[in-house]
Amino acid sequence: MKPLGTQDGQSLAVAPNEEKPGAIGGLLEQVLDSGNLRLALVRVKANKGAAGVDGMQVSELDQYLTEHWDGIREKLLAGTYKPAPVRRVEIPKPAGGVRLLGVPTALDRLIQQMLHQVLSPIFDPGFSNSSYGFRPLRSAHQAVVKAKAYIDEGYRWMVEVDAEKYFDRVNHDVLMARVERKVEDRRVLRLIRRFLRSGVMVNGIVQETPIGTPQGGPLSPLLGNVLLDDLDQELELRGHRFVRYADDITVFVRSRKAGERVLQSLRRYLEERLRIKVNVQKSHVDRPWKLTLLGFSFLPTRKGVRIRIAPKSLQRAKDTIRELTARSWSIAMEERVRHLNRYLRGWVGYFKLADAAKSPLADLDEWLRHRLRQCRLKEWKRAKTRYRELVHLGVNKEKARNISGSRKGLWRLSLTPQLHVALGNAYWRGLGLTFASDLYGKR
Repeated sequence: MKPLGTQDGQSLAVAPNEEKPGAIGGLLEQVLDSGNLRLALVRVKANKGAAGVDGMQVSELDQYLTEHWDGIREKLLAGTYKPAPVRRVEIPKPAGGVRLLGVPTALDRLIQQMLHQVLSPIFDPGFSNSSYGFRPLRSAHQAVVKAKAYIDEGYRWMVEVDAEKYFDRVNHDVLMARVERKVEDRRVLRLIRRFLRSGVMVNGIVQETPIGTPQGGPLSPLLGNVLLDDLDQELELRGHRFVRYADDITVFVRSRKAGERVLQSLRRYLEERLRIKVNVQKSHVDRPWKLTLLGFSFLPTRKGVRIRIAPKSLQRAKDTIRELTARSWSIAMEERVRHLNRYLRGWVGYFKLADAAKSPLADLDEWLRHRLRQCRLKEWKRAKTRYRELVHLGVNKEKARNISGSRKGLWRLSLTPQLHVALGNAYWRGLGLTFASDLYGKR
């Protein structure tokens, strides 16, 4: 096989006149087309990600494929390729418990991406317009905006359906029956099933995976949408207003009674037709301002419904900031500020959609400054150091002496009015800190 290109992947992009996937042979040949391979390699490398059970990094794929791709392709065509077990990773959930992720090897991730690029154009055009998760040109923000429109239309009761450990409990036979509706190439079907049943490595021991589609690979989100598309079509047939983002299912109705009826009906459909268990404790019927949708909530006003940041989302942000501003974390303040900026830019970038966030973000900034002041006070360990630094910042010598010699705790001491002035907004901006309210104001 000829070299695939440079390590940065820039030379691997498919040229406009290059043969596109789907132009040759059967479906598996389309998956293995050189143009499809090059495009998949660029995307996998761009996404980076951790190594799988074999320890191979994504950056090593170029050289590995140059040496081994011809043999791998032959195995795929012959139906003898066996994916490696995924590496189990546990991610703590905000509400408790853990989310189980399965990290495929770099090679398996590449092959899954190649499958995804060919299968997505086959399945995606037929998906419901109310499905927003992991689809081209669709986003969580679009789902929230659509939900707001339904609420404005008078559908002011939300039915929140929680699929219990959805990706971990997908029934392979039920899923593959739906994949077979549009995929006739038995080799592709066999390869997909092998990925589903590749197993998981836990503490060095391979465990079988008779059910589930491990989160972490490029193919899982598409397969999840394929399975739940039946639910979408059923909801549309019944004339319901709804939005779905992956396994987050939300239906909008006009009354609690209608909501309870819909919830029971959906539970029966999911459990009997799709073999998906519904978590009754986490499924609710309530007003939109009491529930959460993709991190957002809603606020009724005289001028209509407004989108706001859900209280749970604000609390999760505080939990992360609390870790980044822990006094026990010995780190230079400038480095701490860089970590905070990186987190706040991403977090506020997502929640900029909210049109009722100015006040809660201002409160968040005030709380953040409070925590940073106590971090700074701890850095100035000795009373002599605190006195010198406070005077340098313009604090009256007598006040500086009282603060530096105080036996109050750092949290209480950081509320001192003189510290509010000395270590105020200008001070932190001078260190490069970007406040959440400033980022929100630049929408």
